[in-house]
Amino acid sequence: MSNEVRTRIAPSPTGFLHLGTARTAIFSWAFARHHGGTFVLRIEDTDVARSTPEAVAAIVDGLAWLGLDADEGPFFQMQRLDRYRTVVDGMLATGSAYRCYCTPDELEAMREAQRARGEKPHYDRRWRPAPGKALPPIPDGVPPVIRFANPLDGAVTWDDLVKGPITIANHEIDDLIIVRPDGVPTYNFCVVVDDWDMRITHVFRGDEHVNNTPWQINIFAALAAPLPRFGHVPVILGDDGQKLSKRRGAVSVLAYRDDGYLPEAMVNYLARLGWSHGDAELFSREQLVQWFDTAHLVKSAAHWDPKKLAWVNNHYLKAADDARLATLLQPMIEARGGTAEPAHLAAVIGLMKDRCDTLAELADAAMLFYRAVVVDAALRAENVPAAIVPALDDFAVRAATSAWTRADVAALLKAVLATHGLKMPQIAVPLRVLVAGRKETPSVDATLALFGRERVVQAIRDGLEALRA
Repeated sequence: MSNEVRTRIAPSPTGFLHLGTARTAIFSWAFARHHGGTFVLRIEDTDVARSTPEAVAAIVDGLAWLGLDADEGPFFQMQRLDRYRTVVDGMLATGSAYRCYCTPDELEAMREAQRARGEKPHYDRRWRPAPGKALPPIPDGVPPVIRFANPLDGAVTWDDLVKGPITIANHEIDDLIIVRPDGVPTYNFCVVVDDWDMRITHVFRGDEHVNNTPWQINIFAALAAPLPRFGHVPVILGDDGQKLSKRRGAVSVLAYRDDGYLPEAMVNYLARLGWSHGDAELFSREQLVQWFDTAHLVKSAAHWDPKKLAWVNNHYLKAADDARLATLLQPMIEARGGTAEPAHLAAVIGLMKDRCDTLAELADAAMLFYRAVVVDAALRAENVPAAIVPALDDFAVRAATSAWTRADVAALLKAVLATHGLKMPQIAVPLRVLVAGRKETPSVDATLALFGRERVVQAIRDGLEALRA
């Protein structure tokens, strides 16, 4: 095997990029980057009936959003059929594969008879050639499958990168179908040929594949192909303690993007589900690459925690450049019916992002500045007492000719308070209600500055006129 580390992610395009697959991709990418190796993207699309171009696009887009850049690929299995046929022909010639003409009805009858005898259902190898064995006559009109002649004796053993040594006896393993009746090869065969051809040295995948690994190891051996190291990572459990899966409605990676999570937060959170570096909960992509090793991949199942993810995302929102966030937020503001100038939106983000866990929450909060404010009459009457009206009038008059930065607004507030002998809460709450339609906002000087002088002055005048009416 080459000294170069080569890993791969090989999703099936039968749906979105699932969270578990994304985590495996992160591990594979980080391991390759840590060792200065190569990360390969392969699309395993031999499930022709369920594979779709839309799913391929969702997988590629999801990996791109996470920043998991492949060095090679994407490669598509359905474009490699000639290569698989060549390998199968060689296996048929050497006797490591054979044609089986059993019909589905015959296979079911075989299993029923075995169950009736209290045996574990398995293929009885009736079409497997053997010295002195007479095979059944080939039936007319039955397209054969091709099966792998799995070794009959001994055991398969490998030292799993996550689980440690695993041994499975060969007598527990059926003769696997490697080519379907329609001529399309199956997953467990294609994956071996692909990993062989692409010189994959380390395979990270979910532990639901542990039962496939003995077949694959035996096929590698039959082909005299170098064997990669396998690491089977544990499942991710949802809030209900059940495995996250496409069938159970677990959302895609891109759904988290659309809900306003940042890619660096998702990479950080997913990497921490099943791997650790000391007590570090927050780390950059660069640190992940620097620290990633197989010694700290955990054997136990990880638990998906939406609150923990929100906490991680909040950390990255606070640290993110406001101009970058404005670019991400702009379409969300427009979808909510607002129009925002980028520099102004960046300033709004700087004021409000610490209070939000996602971009969606931040967009909702930012709409304070991008939709018409309707002030509830009862709220206004309750929070703008007559004693404060002179100070509000004075503030509006002075504001009309004042410069309008946050510092200017703060100085103006200080001057009006001094003139009228008031404290900040006495004027801040009435101003918030008249201008923003609510009693609570971020700092009143910053909020008024972002609303703009003309809008603030008009809102105060309209509100005081309504009170006098």
